Amino acid sequence: MRLVDRAATKQNVIAFTFDDGPDPIYTPQILSLFREVGGHATFYMIGSQVEANPDIARMVLAEGHELGNHTYTHPNLTERSTEEIISELKHTDQIIKQETGAVVRTFRPPYLAHNEDVDKTIAEHFGYPSIGAMNLNSNDWSDPGVEHIVTESQDHLCAGNIIIFHDGGSDRSQTVEAVRQLIHMATVRGYQLVTVSELLQMSACEA
Repeated sequence: MRLVDRAATKQNVIAFTFDDGPDPIYTPQILSLFREVGGHATFYMIGSQVEANPDIARMVLAEGHELGNHTYTHPNLTERSTEEIISELKHTDQIIKQETGAVVRTFRPPYLAHNEDVDKTIAEHFGYPSIGAMNLNSNDWSDPGVEHIVTESQDHLCAGNIIIFHDGGSDRSQTVEAVRQLIHMATVRGYQLVTVSELLQMSACEA
């Protein structure tokens, strides 16, 4: 099973996503950018980070963004047992619900690593879609430079695409500046910034 990296839709919508938060420094900066353009995003949160920064997680939800599951400890799930996979996801779902009241509807595997066993476990025990992205070469997590992140992402600002960045895990100053440029590019081109669940719902309605 492939990760969902885009959705078929005729509407001018793009889903920006952010992994590895919530972070007390960079997540609020990302939120500020989306406030400026009136858009929303999906934040794939690590359960332990939600525990450490519950107020930031609640802020994300309060501003209309979506909270997604990114496991509790960020392991490579292809190296974990079925029981460990279930525990990682279930624990994170529970923490997000407990701290914010949000019900998780989508999931992104750490490192985008998955295989048949991982996919089967998620499908059977959780039922939500596993989300990938189109701009994988941007590698914003490795601090490759603002220009690199923008260059490797701007061609993927297309209807129905899912775009990946990181708001936690390290210094994300480059990501913040690149995203500032990219969301303005997107809005100038007439795109609406929506959550992954909204994007998938639009696609389903048009099918």
